[in-house]
Amino acid sequence: MSDVRHVLVLPDRDAAEEAAEALGARFGVDEEPRLVRDALAGEDDAEDAQWLVVLRDEAERLDAAELDAFAAEWDGWREEP
Repeated sequence: MSDVRHVLVLPDRDAAEEAAEALGARFGVDEEPRLVRDALAGEDDAEDAQWLVVLRDEAERLDAAELDAFAAEWDGWREEP
């Protein structure tokens, strides 16, 4: 088994929470993704933060292009490894 992780970068917490909830229905993800606040260097303002949705894909069954399109629904993107 590999340690493949996908990181979706989303513009705010609400988008990240909605996307994390929708991942199970859309892609059959069993494990709940981690939500991580990613503030820009030196920025403490919540408006300047991005939110990351991190999900493991040890079986490597999730398609990168589908995840890109999924993240785009919330004005986000999938971070390339």
